[in-house]
Amino acid sequence: MTQLLQSGKLWEQVRSRTESAIAAGALHTIATDHHTLKQGGLEFMVRVALNLKRKALDKQEQSTKPSSVPFNPFLPPDPDLTVTHISSTHLSVLNKFNVVENHLLIVTREFQHQERLLTLDDFEALWLCLGEYPSLGFYNGGAEAGASQQHKHLQLVPLPLYPGESATPFDSLYATAPREDGIQSLAQLPFLHCWCRLPSGLAGNSSTAAEQILSRYLEMLNMVGIQAVNGTDGDYQSAPYNLLLTRDWMFLVPRSQEYCENISINALGFVGSLFVKDMSELETVNRLGPLNLLKAVA
Repeated sequence: MTQLLQSGKLWEQVRSRTESAIAAGALHTIATDHHTLKQGGLEFMVRVALNLKRKALDKQEQSTKPSSVPFNPFLPPDPDLTVTHISSTHLSVLNKFNVVENHLLIVTREFQHQERLLTLDDFEALWLCLGEYPSLGFYNGGAEAGASQQHKHLQLVPLPLYPGESATPFDSLYATAPREDGIQSLAQLPFLHCWCRLPSGLAGNSSTAAEQILSRYLEMLNMVGIQAVNGTDGDYQSAPYNLLLTRDWMFLVPRSQEYCENISINALGFVGSLFVKDMSELETVNRLGPLNLLKAVA
């Protein structure tokens, strides 16, 4: 993989493109309030949307366009949302309907299906971006894991997820995890998952880091029973899952479904960050318990 990303420039490029995309009317931030809920000794932050009308109108417009091919926002990506080329295999695009500010998508240049297994190139592109500023990378492996597009894309959000808070709501959980290097499960999470710390020496070399992360990713998939399924264009996952990682740790959760009582859960739910469409859905999360919500979809 040929690196094209200029070291130390990505954060500036993301912020600059965000400003110009807003001015051009290409970026539509979903305004939210957030609320704190607790269950099982864990803290959850729940964002409640204040207005989803623009996103609904956009979906309606796409559904009425005559086409035999499903709409793909990444082929080509909107130039007003495109941030920079990361490598010979990936480029970066702003999330058009972002809930978290400066939400970046790391997209394959050529079409690959979202249910393809992640590759060395995917992890190298993600690791390059993770090194640019404090951030959380994640992947929604399939529609049941919260993926809204079939074109393979990883995602990157800046940390902390909430102003004035710890990097993620579950930081205290990770801080108290055993200090061992191997893949483990976290006792407070009542569903199948794998978690591990990443070696501190990975920061300097993206190729070496990607190789080690890929190896752990494949080991994690195997440990939760997700196998590689051979396809004509590469290996596919046998089941949906979410993957999250920072420069310090990596977390994988197999999924059974996207929704619980009409509330969609993507990867961010598994660091304690949930999103609901209105106050009635917030009441549902409160009634069920946010940890029970995760258990129901994991």
